[in-house]
Amino acid sequence: MGAGDIILNTWMYHLVPAGLLFDEAAQAAGATVIPSGVGNTELQAQIIVETGVTSICASTAFFLTLADKVIETYGRDAWKVKTAFLGGEMGDWMAKRRRIEADYGVSTWAAYATADLGLVGYEDGGDGYVVHPDRVVQICDPISGEQVAHGEPGEVVVTARDATWPMIRFGTGDSAFALGSNADGTVSRISALQGRVGAAVKVREIFVYPRVIEEVVIGTPGAKAAQAVVTRENDRDMIRISLVLEDGADASAAIIAAAEAFKSHSRIRADAVSVVPELPENADLIVNDKDG
Repeated sequence: MGAGDIILNTWMYHLVPAGLLFDEAAQAAGATVIPSGVGNTELQAQIIVETGVTSICASTAFFLTLADKVIETYGRDAWKVKTAFLGGEMGDWMAKRRRIEADYGVSTWAAYATADLGLVGYEDGGDGYVVHPDRVVQICDPISGEQVAHGEPGEVVVTARDATWPMIRFGTGDSAFALGSNADGTVSRISALQGRVGAAVKVREIFVYPRVIEEVVIGTPGAKAAQAVVTRENDRDMIRISLVLEDGADASAAIIAAAEAFKSHSRIRADAVSVVPELPENADLIVNDKDG
C-alpha cells in the first residue's frame, strides 16, 4: 500500500488505538485514508465502489462481509480492491488467506501488534513476522518468565525501545516460537501466533477476560453463576452467555441486566443470553470453541 492507494480503514478509532495505528501508517506511506469503522455494510460497499477503494484494512470476517456485499449488490466487475491488510486468526491462518486471495483477487498482508505496544512485528514475504527494530522480543515460560530454547513455544514478551512509552518485558499473553534469534538470544523473527497462554478470548478483535463474566454475575439480580461460550459461525465470532439463577428470580429481567453488564464491561454485545438450570461444578467462565 502506498501513494495512489485509497484505503478503507475499518478498524475502530473509538476507545481503542487500532484505527489510529492503521491511519497514521497509511498516511505515512502516502495513501488516502477513508476512516469507516465496522457496521453499515451497505453504505461501506457503496463507498468502496464509488470512491474506487483499492485497499482495505479490516478483520478477516468484516473484509469477507464487505467483499461479498459489493459483489452481491454491484456485481463482480465492481470489485476493484487489490490489497487487504487483515487481522490474524488462530488455526490454519495462511491457508485461509490463500483462499481469500484466490476468491477475491487480492494480495493479503498482516502484522503482529497489540494495543499496549503498537507494532511488534511485520511480514516481509517470509515465514512469520520480522521483529520491529524498536522492539526487543523474548519467548518465555509463562510461569517462570525465563526464556525458552530457540524453536520452543512460549509467551511473547516484549520490551519497547522508547523512553516515552517504557514497556519493560510486557507479557502479551500470546503464544509463539522463535523462527530466528539474535546473538543475545532475543528473537529476530516470530512465528505465527499459536494461541493464548492466558484465560482471555479474543471476540471480534476485543479480548474478553473471565473477570467480565464475574461482573455479569455481580450485575445481574438473582444470578448465581454464568458462563460465556465463544464460537465462530460464518466467519463471525459469536459469544453466548448462560445464566444460572436463584429460585424465584425474574428470568426476563436477569437476561436484560446480564446483556447490559456484559456490554458495559467488554465493550461488545453478547449474541445471546439464556437461563439454564445449572452449569458444571467449577465450570470455566469463558469457553473458547471457535478455534476447534
